[in-house]
Amino acid sequence: MAQNIPDHAQYDVVIVGGGTAGCILAEALTRSGRQRVLLCEAGGEARSPWVRIPAGFYKLLVNKRYNWSFWSAEEEATNFRRIAIPRGKGLGGSTLINGMIYVRGQPQDYDLWQDRGATGWDWAGVLPWFKAIERWDLPDPDDMRGHDGPLPITEVIEKSPIGAAFIEAAKAQGQRFNPDYNGRTQEGVGWYQVNQSGGERFSADRAWLKPARGRANLTVLTDARVTRILLEGKRATGITLTRKGRAHTVLANRIVMAAGAVQTPHLLELSGIGDPARLAAAGIAPLHDLPGVGENYLDHFCTRLNWRVSQKVTLNELTRGPRLLGEVLKYALTRKGVLTYGTGLNHAFLRTRADLDRPDVQFFFMHASYANAAERKLHSFPGMTLGVTQLRPQSRGSIHAVTPDLNDQPAIVPNFLAEDIDRQTMVDGMKLARDIIGQAPMDTFRVAELNPGPDCTSDADWLAFARANGQTIYHAAGTCRMGTDPMAVVDPSLKVHGLDGLFVIDASVMPEMVSGNTQAAVMMLAAKGADMMLNNDR
Repeated sequence: MAQNIPDHAQYDVVIVGGGTAGCILAEALTRSGRQRVLLCEAGGEARSPWVRIPAGFYKLLVNKRYNWSFWSAEEEATNFRRIAIPRGKGLGGSTLINGMIYVRGQPQDYDLWQDRGATGWDWAGVLPWFKAIERWDLPDPDDMRGHDGPLPITEVIEKSPIGAAFIEAAKAQGQRFNPDYNGRTQEGVGWYQVNQSGGERFSADRAWLKPARGRANLTVLTDARVTRILLEGKRATGITLTRKGRAHTVLANRIVMAAGAVQTPHLLELSGIGDPARLAAAGIAPLHDLPGVGENYLDHFCTRLNWRVSQKVTLNELTRGPRLLGEVLKYALTRKGVLTYGTGLNHAFLRTRADLDRPDVQFFFMHASYANAAERKLHSFPGMTLGVTQLRPQSRGSIHAVTPDLNDQPAIVPNFLAEDIDRQTMVDGMKLARDIIGQAPMDTFRVAELNPGPDCTSDADWLAFARANGQTIYHAAGTCRMGTDPMAVVDPSLKVHGLDGLFVIDASVMPEMVSGNTQAAVMMLAAKGADMMLNNDR
């Protein structure tokens, strides 16, 4: 149960945001019992029965109790469409509503972080923290995985025959089978890994926060929206928040922003921390000059190709009528069946060109297809989808406050497909996806390509399809990036440049995008960041 606090209470640490990073930080920073920690979450407790059911994300993604439901600006490059930018709301954050896919990324990603000024965040510096997170109980011949951590990681439970056919099709096309893309090498095709146990979602709240909730030195406030970070000169001294219609002030020795890549830069700017000219234009009094706040917005842009399927073995029909009732009963009795699925059945991390030294695209195969993706409505006939995303987009966007009012959404400008390399990689990735589905092992299932369809043949056609249909896959990052140059927001200890007592520990500090889904990297950041805070009293 969430707790109450007296006004002007004093804590050793206040954590702003009870999402993925916030849950991990709260557990780690209270473990010794020496520090009094307050965790503030604007959402509520994760009480919906859909949270633990993996397929429940279909419901929760359109539920405003669990999703902040941000939208991008309308941009010419994506045909002036507003693109959904979901962000998890409630204790556990986006781990309550995401697809549970667990991807560390590639070692070179983190070596590049260090090259960009994030000293100590190279692959050798982060691997121990990935291992500390994980509870992996499948084979680990290279000793690359963790086995005693709080987060259970396993392969998808239901391995559909159509998924096995996809693997064989990729192999026929020249790709290799990879039993563990989080092991020695990422490249290849196989089954996705997910943070589940016994057929249930394992959120950050469940893995980290709940075991710590009974500690006397941890106070958890839900429905507590932080409105401002308080500064005295060049030191952060506290926060203001609203809860149950009342405003409160809380004082702290250290404050950690863990509100995510959308809301962390927004709140920093509303607190007067950012580019002075931009703040003044938004009606905000500048207090600390930090021009990189809200810049370097990174995300994964994804297109989805789909096909009609000849056999009634897809989720389109398994989730309707009597068959759905049977699946519900199966899940209730065995924790197996279609309700254990997230957003991906099979992975493929591949190179679009032979001269590349590592994969540059990621595929998400699922035996389902949407008639209306925005509304999560499946086709009435059997279908399958192959999502395509560029692993390391070079286009950079921004997220900035437009008014002094916290209730006004910040301007989210993704700038998708701005760079030539991003456009070409997406086109080449989609052509590779079509080629794999066209291989003989898929003949048993494949009927016809629905989207983009056989009339899509030229690079211009493929790019037009991407512009008209592509979406983010909810991997916002980079908006308070780590480094030592003038546009960096935090230093390698995750302390905000020029301010004592203020840290940022969430996806916003990533200097560059990781090659894959971002939740594992955020978990690693929080675990390593908490340890650094425990050894740093500034």
